[in-house]
Amino acid sequence: MLKGKTAVITGSTSGIGLGIARALAAQGADIVLNGFGDVEGPKAEIAALGVKVAYHGADMSRPAEIEAMMKFAASEFGQVDILVNNAGIQYVARIENFPVDKWDAVIAINLSSAFHATRLALPAMQAADGGRGWGRIINIASAHGLVGSPEKSAYVAAKHGIVGLTKVTALENATSGVTCNAICPGWVLTPLVQKQIDARAAGQGIGNDAAAQQLLQEKEPSLQFTTPEELGALAVFFCSPAGNNVRGVAWNMDGGWVAQ
Repeated sequence: MLKGKTAVITGSTSGIGLGIARALAAQGADIVLNGFGDVEGPKAEIAALGVKVAYHGADMSRPAEIEAMMKFAASEFGQVDILVNNAGIQYVARIENFPVDKWDAVIAINLSSAFHATRLALPAMQAADGGRGWGRIINIASAHGLVGSPEKSAYVAAKHGIVGLTKVTALENATSGVTCNAICPGWVLTPLVQKQIDARAAGQGIGNDAAAQQLLQEKEPSLQFTTPEELGALAVFFCSPAGNNVRGVAWNMDGGWVAQ
């Protein structure tokens, strides 16, 4: 379905981003990975799906590096057809104790990076298909883009901002073939969430399984983690013809979290 398209997925060397990269690659899209940690493993995994894959190590807190990444993607594959803004970090503290540098970092990586990548991707998307436009921008928000939780002020503010950015991007491109939507996962067992589970287990002197169940019981009525594969399937739907008129939604995949 996506053969001949190129997707840039930020924060895609593990977790949600890698799951979405796999799903888009399985539909034939060429992939530009971004992120830290192991790179060769994810590159080999995506290449095994029969598509072209490249990697750019842009620091998503730095606009100049984001610009370099988008130029790299265009030079490698022609243009960026699909942009998945997924890169994110977390820091937990009460507002009065929240370090200013941590606030700035969370906002830069979780929110501002999506703005910068989007503004750079849009012109080519708008010019595609003989000027009619074709493009898909998928922003990975969170259940925390729809509701709040204590001690997560920067993350909640950034993810609410992502939902707002999604709506404006969708409205500004509503008469074109360029769509923008947000996915709002609940708990996904990514390295970011595993750190929270580990901290809870250590703080309470309990096992990791018990800590994970506590985390789910507090927020997610289904008592199960959303998987990167499920999120990838939703991203594929947004890129499909069935998603042509899905615009500006914040689609929660959260086991009932925000239904409460």
